[in-house]
Amino acid sequence: MPELPEVEVTRRRLERELVGSRFKEVVLRVKKLRLPLPTDLAQVLPGLKILSIDRRGKYLLFDCEVGWLLVHLGMTGFLRLLRGTPPPGKHDHIDFIFDDGHLLRFHDPRKFGTIAWIYGDPQLHPLLKGIGPEPLNDTFDGSYLFGVSRNRKVSIKQLIMNSSVVAGVGNIYANEALFRARIRPDRAAGTLTLLESTELAAAIREVLEVSIGEGDTFRVAEDTVAYYPQALKVYGRGRKRCPSCAEPLEETRLGGRSTVFCRSCQK
Repeated sequence: MPELPEVEVTRRRLERELVGSRFKEVVLRVKKLRLPLPTDLAQVLPGLKILSIDRRGKYLLFDCEVGWLLVHLGMTGFLRLLRGTPPPGKHDHIDFIFDDGHLLRFHDPRKFGTIAWIYGDPQLHPLLKGIGPEPLNDTFDGSYLFGVSRNRKVSIKQLIMNSSVVAGVGNIYANEALFRARIRPDRAAGTLTLLESTELAAAIREVLEVSIGEGDTFRVAEDTVAYYPQALKVYGRGRKRCPSCAEPLEETRLGGRSTVFCRSCQK
């Protein structure tokens, strides 16, 4: 699943290429992804200009003059930016065609993505209004994390992956941030000290910023969401040697998600 860095890299690339472009045509090949597609999208968008492209958590928000196009990539979705109109593949469900020759194609084998059209303030939309603070903003810090973790018995890893607590921290970066902060993922969230909360908030920001930086410099021919090479220290490395102490990394499951940590380094 694309996580916050992949979505932010996508946003930046689309911003460079599409801001100022006008929709010429919208082609819908399915009626439903995770949710039904807006039935009037093909009538509303043509002629509208993209003024900006924002991100909220893992959602992309296209400011289209009179409303907002909301896109969530789901588990297997990605956006491909092309020139011309090459024939669609089996899982190419939506084409956004622009007057400057660009084609933005939504590809989603499992149809878990979401496309919505919003009038008014998009932050009030049901899909967005319950999302917590952005981890790259100053509102997310140690004091905030310490406050929301009080008296919580849920594991700290599950807490930071809760989008109502903090936006967009997925499984990969939760593993990496907890390793960087030297905190066991299965610890009860309520046991964190203020110092540990501060270190964890900083670690979350750092691993996300590093990954965004890696992705923003890695270019691919067509894929807008680039599953770019990442220098991960623990995720996907269960039973391999810890990069800090050389002890074997442990792999378990928390909340149904793969969880890798070092029993020696993380307390």
